[in-house]
Amino acid sequence: MTTLCVAKHFSSYPGGRFKRISEFSGEEFRDDFLAPAIRRGDKVVVELDGVVGYGSSFLEEVFGGIVRTMHWTDREQVNKHLKIESSQESWIFEVNQYIDEALECENSPETAQKKAIR
Repeated sequence: MTTLCVAKHFSSYPGGRFKRISEFSGEEFRDDFLAPAIRRGDKVVVELDGVVGYGSSFLEEVFGGIVRTMHWTDREQVNKHLKIESSQESWIFEVNQYIDEALECENSPETAQKKAIR
């Protein structure tokens, strides 16, 4: 199991959604920290505490984005690879909303059609 503490391993001041827009972006955390740990086969615990705060764009890009990147289609796949920890229940709730929305999108007929074309 790998633990990624956003504040300790990344930044106490998480930025916006994309690398081209801000330093310490959600895209950077997902691509450079979270996805590589998951690809190694580890279950990854992401600790959200210790930061000044999060923008919704950061959280959506990290957690909705990891669902899209890994092409996960159900909660079982998410729970096999990812655990979110925080003393802030609102952050966990928000992260889970982004995961659920991304899963819903991955299971949509439009997404299935795009996958069939690939």
